Amino acid sequence: MAPQYNGAMNLLSTASTERESKLSDPNVLLSFDRVTLGYGDFVVLADLSVQIKAGEVVAVMGGSGSGKTTLMRAATGQLPPQVGVVSVFGQSLIGLGGAGLQSLRQRMGVLFQHGALFTDLNVFENVAFPLREHTTLSEAALTNKVLETLDAVGLKAAAHLKLSAISGGMARRVALARAVVREPELVFYDEPFAGLDPISMGVTARLIRRLSDRLGCASVLITHDVAESFAIADTVYLVGQGALKAHGSPATLGKSTDPYVRQFLDGAPDGPVAFDYPVTPDFERWAERKGVGR
Repeated sequence: MAPQYNGAMNLLSTASTERESKLSDPNVLLSFDRVTLGYGDFVVLADLSVQIKAGEVVAVMGGSGSGKTTLMRAATGQLPPQVGVVSVFGQSLIGLGGAGLQSLRQRMGVLFQHGALFTDLNVFENVAFPLREHTTLSEAALTNKVLETLDAVGLKAAAHLKLSAISGGMARRVALARAVVREPELVFYDEPFAGLDPISMGVTARLIRRLSDRLGCASVLITHDVAESFAIADTVYLVGQGALKAHGSPATLGKSTDPYVRQFLDGAPDGPVAFDYPVTPDFERWAERKGVGR
C-alpha cells in the first residue's frame, strides 16, 4: 500500500476516533457534529459544530433571524438536520421518534420565550404541572418540591397568587421554576431576558447561573442580550450569516477584532450584518409566479 494512502487512512482513522470519543464523553450532553440546518432550499446554518457539557452555561447569540431558535429546534428533535449529526445525552437524534425521543425530552427543560404559563392556574399549579403530568409523586412530596423550587426563585410566598396578580418579571421567574422543577440535565432558555426591566434581567441572569450550579445541568441561553449573557456564560457561540462566526469565553470574544463579532457586541449599525432579509430560492419562485422582479 502506498505511503501516501497509509497516511491519509491514518488521518481519517484519527479524526473518526476523536469524533467518537467526543460523542461518547458522558459529560457532553449536547453535540452538533458538522450539522447543516434549514427549511427546504433555505439553509439557515451550515457546517455547525457545537459541544455543550454538564454544568456549563452556554449562550447561543446572534441577531434576529440568525438561526438561534432553529438550533434549539434541532436540539430538541423538532427539526432534523439536512447534514450531520445532532446527539443528545450521547444518542443521535437521527431516525429517533416516538417513545425514544420522548424519553430524551423528559431529561430536558425549556423556558419558552413568552413563558407559556397557564393563565387559569395559580403560581403553584403552573410549577406543579409537569410533576403532575410526568411523575407519580404523592401530593405531600409534590407540594414540598414545588415550594422548594419557588423558594429558589424567590416566589414561595406568591404560590397562591393568580398570574394576573404578578408582574411580568415575576411571571418569568415562575416559568423558570417550572422549567427546572424536575431537575433536568439540559435546560434551554429561549430569549430569557426579553421584555424584562434592568433589575429583572439581572435577577433572572443570576437565577439561571445559580440553578445551573446547584443542579449541575447544562444551560443553553438562546439570546441576543450581550451584557446579561456575558455575565453568567462559560462559553458563547455567535451565529450569523448562515454559519458559526465565533465561539469562546466571554472574555475572549470581548477582545475579538473580527468585524462581525465587533458589530454585534458593539451594536454598530454599519458592518457585515445586512439589514435586508436575504433572497432565497423560495422567494425567487414566489416572485416569478407573481410576475415581479427582485
